[in-house]
Amino acid sequence: QTYRNNFENDDFDWFSFNEAIIREHLKGGRKAIAVDPSFIPKSGSKTPWIGYFWSGCAGEYRRGLEITGIGVIDVDNHECMTLGSVQTPDNATLESCGKNLVDWYSSYLISIQEHLKRISNRVVCDAFFSKATFIKPLCENDFHVISRFRNDAVLFYPTLEKRTGKRGRPKLHDGKIDFENLDTTRCTEYKVDKGRLYGLKAYSKALKRFVILAVWYPMDGRTDKWQLYFSTDEMQDAKEVLDFYRTRFQLEFCFRDAKQHAGMTNCQATDFRKLAFHFNASL
Repeated sequence: QTYRNNFENDDFDWFSFNEAIIREHLKGGRKAIAVDPSFIPKSGSKTPWIGYFWSGCAGEYRRGLEITGIGVIDVDNHECMTLGSVQTPDNATLESCGKNLVDWYSSYLISIQEHLKRISNRVVCDAFFSKATFIKPLCENDFHVISRFRNDAVLFYPTLEKRTGKRGRPKLHDGKIDFENLDTTRCTEYKVDKGRLYGLKAYSKALKRFVILAVWYPMDGRTDKWQLYFSTDEMQDAKEVLDFYRTRFQLEFCFRDAKQHAGMTNCQATDFRKLAFHFNASL
């Protein structure tokens, strides 16, 4: 009964509590906010916001719950600790608010930006979040996003032409980037393990903005298996973009440990407050 009473407590500030622990243990100089959803299996008709969500382990949509996990990654030490989590609304709830899932993710991060910016204004997320509807609101609120494009993303080289001074909008970009025949004269090459890394500034058609692009090719020389990482912070270099993105995966280990050792998937409550307390306590 004591546990049940405490789990109804929705006044506990998990973000400040976890931030104090993070500052004590993550000592690296380069930190960022990692964002990743995680599927929670759950059944029953009384559970709030139960619906169909993507399960990465199953590779398909399954009925249950989803939490949006927010962690802090330490790039220098290749570590991650959880800052907090929140339950993701189901489709019916989102539709009643006139939002889609991507809109909700961005609006939630903006709503807690005071907590996040005390640690870092860089947000690292996977390729699902590389959409203008997610990135534009965050950039407008002084965040920088590091993520990954699909391999068939449409990107352009920045123009080399000087401004003519004539009327009209100046030219922004040159031809489309062909990643099978990358123009290395426009790139900076970096030394990395198990592959080749090229960095350049590029214009994204989908995002309608310039980004710092990191193009990684595998060691075996295959040019059809490139990976495209990017950052909206034009002061970063491509090597740092790759380091930040790869460290993002450490958040998955926080989910794994919470599920395997702290019983994150075992809560049978049907109350928002109890579920939220249980998920955050497990993480």
